[in-house]
Amino acid sequence: MAVRLPRGFRAGATRAGIKPSGRPDLSLLVSGLPAVWAYVATQNRAAAPSIHRGRALYASGKPLRAVVVNAGNANCATGERGYEDDRRMAELAALRLGLAPEEVLTASTGVIGVPLPVEKVEKGLPQIDLGPFADAFAEAILTTDTRPKVAEAGVAGARIVGLAKGSGMIHPNMATMLAFLVTDALVPQEALRAGWRRVVERTFNQVTVDGDTSTNDLALLMANGAYGEVPLGAFFEGVEAVAQELARMIARDGEGATKLMTVRVVGAGTEEEARRAARAIAGSALWKSALYGNDPNWGRILAALGNSGARFDPLRVRIVLQGIPLYEGGVLPFDREEAGRAMRAEEVVVLVDLREGQGAGEAYGCDLTEDYVRINALYTT
Repeated sequence: MAVRLPRGFRAGATRAGIKPSGRPDLSLLVSGLPAVWAYVATQNRAAAPSIHRGRALYASGKPLRAVVVNAGNANCATGERGYEDDRRMAELAALRLGLAPEEVLTASTGVIGVPLPVEKVEKGLPQIDLGPFADAFAEAILTTDTRPKVAEAGVAGARIVGLAKGSGMIHPNMATMLAFLVTDALVPQEALRAGWRRVVERTFNQVTVDGDTSTNDLALLMANGAYGEVPLGAFFEGVEAVAQELARMIARDGEGATKLMTVRVVGAGTEEEARRAARAIAGSALWKSALYGNDPNWGRILAALGNSGARFDPLRVRIVLQGIPLYEGGVLPFDREEAGRAMRAEEVVVLVDLREGQGAGEAYGCDLTEDYVRINALYTT
């Protein structure tokens, strides 16, 4: 079912020929009104020109009107030409929309080290028909994803719609993918920016697929105020719900994955320690492999926990897998075959109680399969 964007937003996409597959690969997301925005981007030191340009625009504090995205080419590690091509893409999108280039954010995703075919962007942008639905944009931003990722929520009459892509090169260090959330709520810029960073820490920064953070990742929240004011508390609850749903979709669609892994850590000394512990378990290649093989090897969970930096006493920790207690200061009697059968579900839940305090957090990951190796062994061939 088509997902309608909030008031004042339009989107569209086309096949510009950037992807070798010939699938949609060039898209626009546009606000009819100037929008305040919040932005978090990758900390990878080899970040792409689009990230450097985005940070400069963000620091200016000026409103945003549009985002132009190309998929299939990261436009990263391409020298000075990469920066020129990124600026040119913004200029071409601005010309198409009748805006100033400074009102247009750029985003790129795909293969690193290949020059961006700007001539294809120039030819493709006039072909994009803008409309009130999110679906074409959500499809065109994909790379190795197997499905589009769209989520929505309502808040006191206003709406929040989120679109994301992400399947591989996913690991917490912000933002672990491309994500775009838009809303017609009226929110002060300072509140939007502070709240967005908190949301990102609890959602997108809790996703891991393979331990690699991309050079092009970003997470954006735009608010154009077309609906009007809403209660800020309820608004950020809605934003977090949308971001969490997208984060789970990314983990479930991890390259080669057969199941979603949700790790819940409670009883930590602080929330930050709980999130750190959950990420360590979700990111463990050993535990991810056991998850694929339906092996309830709780020792791998405990070992990952011990490397997380979170404080705990192994003699007090409790580990529960799919509702089955496995460990509590020592191994518990459990039916290994029953636990293995329980792990065959589409979502496997690991619950860990550190018994140190009140801190709680979640992380999202997936199993590690032969298909992950195959996909990445053949990525540029």
